[in-house]
Amino acid sequence: MMKTRYFLIPLLLATATLSGCKLGRFVWFNFAGIGDYKIFPARELHGASDPFLFHTAVEEKGPKTIDLGSGAVAFDDFLQQTESVAFLVIRNDSILYERYFDDYDQASIVPSFSMAKSVLSMLIGCAIEDGLIGAVQDPVSRYVPEMAKNGFDKVTIEHLLQMTSGLQFNEGYSNPFGEVATFYYGRRLRKATTKLKLETEPGTRFAYASGNSQVLGLVLDRALGDKTITQYLDEKIWQPIGMEYDATWSIDRKKEGLEKTFCCLNARARDFAKLGRLYLHHGNWEGKQLVPADWVRQSTKVDSTAGSNKRYQYQWWLPTFQGDFLAQGILGQYIYVNPAKNLIIVRLGHKVKANWFNVFINLAKGY
Repeated sequence: MMKTRYFLIPLLLATATLSGCKLGRFVWFNFAGIGDYKIFPARELHGASDPFLFHTAVEEKGPKTIDLGSGAVAFDDFLQQTESVAFLVIRNDSILYERYFDDYDQASIVPSFSMAKSVLSMLIGCAIEDGLIGAVQDPVSRYVPEMAKNGFDKVTIEHLLQMTSGLQFNEGYSNPFGEVATFYYGRRLRKATTKLKLETEPGTRFAYASGNSQVLGLVLDRALGDKTITQYLDEKIWQPIGMEYDATWSIDRKKEGLEKTFCCLNARARDFAKLGRLYLHHGNWEGKQLVPADWVRQSTKVDSTAGSNKRYQYQWWLPTFQGDFLAQGILGQYIYVNPAKNLIIVRLGHKVKANWFNVFINLAKGY
């Protein structure tokens, strides 16, 4: 027993030391999960004093069953089987269907993961409208001069938005030495971002890489000056659309931290739905234009020029080329918007476990 105790002491000390660095946090937490908002420092977003509230339909009009190929399954059972924690269907500002699982409820926080990329895109559009950023054709080096030496004098803001920058970036979340682990668990995000290099010529091909969104975040950070990205979001969108709850955006470190703009906006399902509603109405909220309508159109139109993927525009996914669009995050976080049906669907969960694009498309057909 005594030998075991002496063995455990250095092991625990080593673990404690490791937990203070990127590799240690990767080993300790192992893989991204929807409780990760608890482990990172963050900046606060504030719920409105007079929040916008969706109506609750008198009669539920949600999905009853789903056909998985081997017969119909109750939709509630399907959601549980796919490890969903929240699922909302909203049409004409009325909640037609709302379910929570695994001890989650409407007040439970869930990280956005890459859905934050779509929110970042909103802020870039606002910053251009406000004159803080010149145009999407501006090179990154105009705002982050030290990145010119790595070729970012040829990378434009639009290249980053469309994931056509040619960035050299390992998107694998299971690699503790890859760039994603550095960005997710590391505490020197500005330094790691400015070290990024290019692999291919900008504007020639689409390659999804979270590094694009973090470079965009650094551009926005520089453009904002003394104001943080979280403060800008609070001012331009969070408060004006009447969010019901406070929320947070995770940062890399407490002192002078930088928002993880490729991920990590931590909020509730109903408030995520409001972000979808904002774009459903072309950036207009109750008569006030918060995000330029032209920016929303550009962000959700089909375009395959200059190496762009017609299924992806300005940090939004386009499932059918028929006007619908969605924000997507790892582990299956989604805000799906179908303007033709005036429909918003939010799904949050522990894992993907389904082809959610097809689920949303097929559900929309029933409305």
